Amino acid sequence: MNEIKEYSETIFENIKHIDEYGNEYWSARELQTALDYKKWQKFINVIENAKTACEQSKFITDDHFTQVGKMVNIGSKTSRSIVDYKLSRYACYLIVQNSDPRKEVVALGQTYFAVQTRRQELTEKEYSMLTEDEKRFYQRSLTKKGNYSLNQAAKKAGVKNFDKFHNAGYKGLYNGETANDIAKRKGLRYREDILDNMGSEELAANLFRITQTESKLKRDNISSEKDANETHYNIGKNIREVIEKNGGTMPEKLPTPKKSLKELEKEQKRQEKIEMK
Repeated sequence: MNEIKEYSETIFENIKHIDEYGNEYWSARELQTALDYKKWQKFINVIENAKTACEQSKFITDDHFTQVGKMVNIGSKTSRSIVDYKLSRYACYLIVQNSDPRKEVVALGQTYFAVQTRRQELTEKEYSMLTEDEKRFYQRSLTKKGNYSLNQAAKKAGVKNFDKFHNAGYKGLYNGETANDIAKRKGLRYREDILDNMGSEELAANLFRITQTESKLKRDNISSEKDANETHYNIGKNIREVIEKNGGTMPEKLPTPKKSLKELEKEQKRQEKIEMK
């Protein structure tokens, strides 16, 4: 278990580069090796699919996939140039989304790049300097945006019973628990939002569930409520398995914050009124 945790925490960080302007990037050739692709030709197909996804998201592909040359030794003190790509963090995120999901390292990469990419509005340094409550507010804002997009994708897939759909995701991630079960375990009042009563780590796990489900509904053109519910459940279950493989704490075992985000918001407003007097 510890070996897997160390592996997951270092493999992608170890191949990260910083250019002369302070921008981080990854080499496609090095990412190919990290994701356990033996042949470049197979991996280039993954890259092309990722580039298509980038275009569909209305981003400029060349900003994220920059083709460069790389010199390699071929023996007898001879070298030749081969094609490589300078990849942004977002490009890596799209690549792992389009990689072979049967590879364990791909699942780890999906976790790593998804969480990090969703923080792209803040630098890693900025995020690390936030207090736990500030991280909660930040992650919660992302889950709100994510749930809106997920609901749109679910509606397009044919979902009508949204309570059942969302509970399918919770059941997968929380080992069978529904939203009501989670609320009862946390000791919440009737209709109190469970997401407002999660720490930053638990919110991050749910954000990953939300974004991955939306992505798969769209990517696989899911067109039935039954399939959409099964997809949400399986995504939640897969994330739970990744957390376990990483040696992480299961979401239902994570502590519930003493104050909900709603309570913290009220306190902030009261403090602002006092300061204005």
